Amino acid sequence: MPSLSASIVTYRPEPHHFGRALASLAAAIAEARRAGELGEARLVVIDNGPAERHVQIAAALASWPAEAGPVEVVAGHGNVGYGRANNLALARARSDLHLIMNPDVELETGTLREALRAMREHPEVGLVAPAAYGDDGELQYLCKRYPSLWVLFLRSFAPEILRRRYARAIHDYEMRDVIADRFVANVPLASGCFMLARTELLARLGGFDPRFFMYFEDYDLSLRVGHESQVAYVPQARILHHGGDASRKGLRHVAWFARSAWRFFARHGWRLS
Repeated sequence: MPSLSASIVTYRPEPHHFGRALASLAAAIAEARRAGELGEARLVVIDNGPAERHVQIAAALASWPAEAGPVEVVAGHGNVGYGRANNLALARARSDLHLIMNPDVELETGTLREALRAMREHPEVGLVAPAAYGDDGELQYLCKRYPSLWVLFLRSFAPEILRRRYARAIHDYEMRDVIADRFVANVPLASGCFMLARTELLARLGGFDPRFFMYFEDYDLSLRVGHESQVAYVPQARILHHGGDASRKGLRHVAWFARSAWRFFARHGWRLS
């Protein structure tokens, strides 16, 4: 049975969501083991937040069940960004598969079981993306086709009247024509809120590009994985995702989004519309 390492990057996490993320991961690990899909597991929490918040991280981890696997907390390095922080965990991974997940994500009990099964049944797949649902119960289309500047503006910043007028462009970007209840191979881009990948592949690729402080590091990694393997959507692996939408998080997040978008297009190619 394969071994698993998991990383969660935190920065002032909302305690309720973080606690539920940990509980859901522990339950998913137990179910994957029961189904014979998983052996050893280990969790690394990388805290990018200030020292005065470390006590909250420790309090949340106090309820982590020992049988789920050992936990390591990496802290004191400051806010080094999402990708660079995840790479700190990847450098510690001695596993067959590595899970990257956000502290605002909850896994259904069978999510790891189904994701691990897909990796076992599809050796050509190097990275798995789940079906994600929002607080409203609606499917979030987190798998994407290659974006254009126009569609990024429409989806993230345009007024509702423009989004409705150009809904077809947004739906095409979000792969709504194929993302439903069946396995989809060769997905171009996957969200970093939940990625299950082969550890050896991630290590060979160098993990996330640390030049992306936040946003687009997952798209960049997806494209690099796609050059050597496949990214696949597995609808039976289901998560609840509480986060997203940079435009509603303030000007600092908008600036990070714009800077990372520029870096992404400069590296992989510009597309205006």
